[in-house]
Amino acid sequence: MARIALIPVFMWAMTDPFPFAGLLALIIFMVASLTDAVDGYIARRMNQVTNFGKFVDPLADKLLVTSALLMFVQRGEMSAWVAMIIVAREFLVTSLRMVAVAEGRIIAAVWAGKIKTMVQILCIAFLLTGEGVVEIWRGVTLGDVAAWLMAAMAIWSGAVYVARHRDVLKSAR
Repeated sequence: MARIALIPVFMWAMTDPFPFAGLLALIIFMVASLTDAVDGYIARRMNQVTNFGKFVDPLADKLLVTSALLMFVQRGEMSAWVAMIIVAREFLVTSLRMVAVAEGRIIAAVWAGKIKTMVQILCIAFLLTGEGVVEIWRGVTLGDVAAWLMAAMAIWSGAVYVARHRDVLKSAR
């Protein structure tokens, strides 16, 4: 819940022009991201994995990442189509999970999804440093590369989920 509570503060820091707002946004984002790892570790270690946690944890991840993507699009630092690819993957996997639940099945997180999330967090943190504006080749910036990497990871991990659970899609017809 802390991650969700930090989202409006993070978004405010991304829009407010006060000195060090960018640094504050980066710190808030990293703290919010770290709560995911700490929460998961504590839940597993204390054997307190709950259905509420299984629902809220990925929701908090998606909301945090989506809030950053929307802010980058609003500030003109990311193309809307790149953000849409990333968000569409989240809808795809969530929908797949909902269909599976309706059939009494649980689709657990796969390593591709965990890697995708880690890459997203690292790329967003990088973009929050302001270094994404560095041009590397003919108008292509490091920020563009980070955005494309996030989109590529979203496509790859989404394809892994669909391939592993295509039977859920077939049975949903």
